[in-house]
Amino acid sequence: MKKIALIAAGGTGMRMDANIPKQFILLHNLPILMYSMNTFFSYDNNLEIRLVLPESEIKTWEKLCTQFNFKINHRIIAGGETRFHSVQNGLADITGTSLIAIHDGVRPLVSKETISNCFTIAEKSGTAVPVIPLNESIRKIDQEDSFAEPRAFYRTVQTPQVFQSELLLDAYNTEYQEEFTDDASVVEKAGYKIYLAEGNQENIKITSTLDMIIAEALLKQSKK
Repeated sequence: MKKIALIAAGGTGMRMDANIPKQFILLHNLPILMYSMNTFFSYDNNLEIRLVLPESEIKTWEKLCTQFNFKINHRIIAGGETRFHSVQNGLADITGTSLIAIHDGVRPLVSKETISNCFTIAEKSGTAVPVIPLNESIRKIDQEDSFAEPRAFYRTVQTPQVFQSELLLDAYNTEYQEEFTDDASVVEKAGYKIYLAEGNQENIKITSTLDMIIAEALLKQSKK
């Protein structure tokens, strides 16, 4: 089945005190976003890559591609007001049957194994969302009270989230709701079952300076 990777990269550098969008910040001398795209290309160089960026940042990205001699073929699509709308834009002209992986552009350390796990499960079951177990104890907050919860019943959700195109396009044929925190929540709201895949612990989402320090250390370790 044809495979498509839709890379959502509409973030800003606000929480990182950066003057450029966080997906463009250098990680070991390469923009974060390029790591994510490199991994998908390395997994399958026939995979179609769609990159969704804020319209105001498209020229900046094109300059970075020239500066870093980034040659991976991809299509650039202008994003929308929210991540939901950006994904909608990225899906707009997809036709035919395919598997679509939606990935956060600021998850540069996703493994090829995680990508493969998700595509394999989605091809069989229709949906696949990578998750990892919780390592910390958790408590539920209820107004002024809090209660211990069994962490064995919970998982941390990652990307890429992979779906068969028919059900994903059907799910995104709706209006935005605040409860849509990721693609799985959109698909689940449309009535489809979400199947889980094994993620990788290193697949962190870079949203703060601490995340950046951790990512640099993980990347350094992986190169040894």
